[in-house]
Amino acid sequence: MSKQRTHNKIELQDYRQQLRKKLTPAEAYLWTQLKARKLDNKRFTRQHSIGYYIVDFYCASEKLIIELDGQGHFNPEAQEYDRKRTEYLETFGYKVIRFENKMVFDYLPSVLMGIRECFNKALDQPPPFTE
Repeated sequence: MSKQRTHNKIELQDYRQQLRKKLTPAEAYLWTQLKARKLDNKRFTRQHSIGYYIVDFYCASEKLIIELDGQGHFNPEAQEYDRKRTEYLETFGYKVIRFENKMVFDYLPSVLMGIRECFNKALDQPPPFTE
């Protein structure tokens, strides 16, 4: 039995590339702050897939996912989809944080601080009990 690939599934490769070429203005603006290890020397990728979901930004070392929400996320159906998606990603131990697009433009320092506050959260938890 072969191990199934979870990250960056081959069948999503073309779609991920299309999304990277057509970032929203908010994604493009935040990417200028995250790319090339600009934020605390953490490596982020954009339009990264986990399972069959494509996340806006992903930091593997922190198991952190950043999602940016535009107007399309502010209706009940989209909010339910986002809730299920977040729940799915959290079952794998990922931390999912969300920001409205407007916050990226109007409050970028606060957004970056919110991202930084998620770094090293695993270190705040006690180590697992071992015999």
